[in-house]
Order: sequence, then structure tokens, then C-alpha cells
Amino acid sequence: MSRPRRTADGVVMVRPRDFGFNEETALDNEFQARPTDSATEINRRANVEFQNMVDRLRGEGVEVMLLEPDDSPARTPVPDAVFPNNWFSTHADGAIVVYPMMAPNRRAEIRVDDLARLLRDNGRLVEKIVRFDLEAPEECFLEGTGALVLDRAGRAAYAARSNRCDPDLFERFLRLRSYNEGILFDAAGSSGKPVYHTNVVMSVGERCAVVCTDSIARPADRERVVQALRRSFEVVEISIEQMQEHFCGNILQLRNRDGEIMTVMSSRAERGFTAKQREQLVRHGRIVAVDLETIESVGGGSARCMLAEVFLKKTQRRAQ
Repeated sequence: MSRPRRTADGVVMVRPRDFGFNEETALDNEFQARPTDSATEINRRANVEFQNMVDRLRGEGVEVMLLEPDDSPARTPVPDAVFPNNWFSTHADGAIVVYPMMAPNRRAEIRVDDLARLLRDNGRLVEKIVRFDLEAPEECFLEGTGALVLDRAGRAAYAARSNRCDPDLFERFLRLRSYNEGILFDAAGSSGKPVYHTNVVMSVGERCAVVCTDSIARPADRERVVQALRRSFEVVEISIEQMQEHFCGNILQLRNRDGEIMTVMSSRAERGFTAKQREQLVRHGRIVAVDLETIESVGGGSARCMLAEVFLKKTQRRAQ
């Protein structure tokens, strides 16, 4: 049996029709900045950035599956729908796992039937849907691969405690998905408040990992995270400034149709890495950078947050 891949060859992206400043998530997401431009202008710029990213990834040979916005008359506005990796993840055993979301208006993003249809129509094998969100106790949250950074080949999961990452749910996830190791730690930004999602602190690819060690307050936790990563990865350590101001931790490695590995990030993140760090990164994959200034500033998330990886197996042919 071949080793599970750490990088996906396809992604789901969701067009940001309702994009704007989310008051509900701003309560604990210090990466969001309240805009001064009109809501219409912010939405327009976000949609331009989104389409540019779709076009760039497709041009690089990555399969991008678009989950278009819900257009039903009674729909609830979903300002953060552009960040779909928080409400679902896909797995090589054919599973879609659906997660409990903290902000009430983000729960409206969950469209399981539409997602399963999209994946099947694009020739992916969906065998089961695990409604982790329906099993979770009230007021307990675990926001997908925002809260979880998964080493799928090594069967290790990393998670930073926060309002959106409940430790008990983390343990339940490890058992549910048969992960051998769970590394739970505390991470804080310059204000001292917990970082809202683990995937802005760190990222793992095929052979390279990026982590903001300065954000991990306890020396024992910091050592545990770094030692675990070094078993499988070359580790690139970034500063709190690089994490907060440049989203250098919110990056993602993908594979294109030819098997070439690339590291997807924002233009801001690319500028934030030092020359030495970029040298480390490009040893493990070509950098693909896109301008996401509006989505980053107003939404408080960057390139990785916009990409829900597809690890489902391909069927013999796509649906016609």
C-alpha cells in the first residue's frame, strides 16, 4: 500500500458573493481589520482577487472545483464563505467530515448536499459523510483545517487551543480519524490573546513545514511541536510579525496534474519571508503567490483559508 499523500491535487473554492467584515468572527480574530471603503467596493475587490486566484491555480495545472454561492431567496448572508476549509475536510477513504463552527452566521455556509454533488460531478468518490458538527456538544467547536493542521502521511495532527478548537473535540477527532499523535499547544499573538486558528500559526507540506515558534508560549510545547515536525520536515521558523502582518504561516502546498509541488501563498506572505526562508521553501516546491490584500485585511484569512483540499479518490470518469 502506498503512503498517503500530504498534498492534494485538487481544491474546492467558494465564490465570495457576500464577502465583507464579519462582526461575529471579529470577536476573537485579531487578523481582521474594519474597512473604510464601502461594502460594495470591498465585495468587488474580493471577487476580483478570488477570480484571479482561481485562474492562476488552474493555469498552474491545479484542479479547482467551484462551489458557487447559494442563490435561494431565503438564504442567510455568509461573509466568510470564501474560507470553506473551516466547515469540511475530505479524506482518502472517501469521507467528507463536517465540523462545528463557532459563529452562527458561519454555520449557514454548511451545504453538504451541494458539496457532495460538486465532488461527484467532478469525478471524485464520496463514500460517507461524517457529521461531526451534529455530534459535538453545544458551545464546543472545532473549525476544520483551520483548527487542525494535519500531517496525513504521518498520522499526526497539530492544534492550538482557542475558542474554535475545543481540546475534547480534538481528541475525538483523533480517535474518529485514527490519528496516532495529537499535539495540542497554546499559541498567542503580540496582544497575548490566543491565535484564532492553528493554520495561521503553521503549515505542513510534503517535506517542509512552516511554524511560528515565537507564538508558542510554553518552552515545553514549543520543543514538542518542533521535534515532532523535524521527524518528517525541514522546518522554517517564522516570527510573530511574519505570522500576523504577512500571513506567512497561512500557506499551502498543492500538486498539479503533472505531480509538481507548489507552495501557494499571498503576495503579502511572499514579501514577508526572508531571502533565506524563501530558499528553504523553494527547495520543496515552486512558490505561487497571488494578491489577496482585501480578503486578508477584511476577512482575517489568507491563501490557505481559501483552499479546501480534495483528497478523495478519482472515479473512472467524470459525470457528464
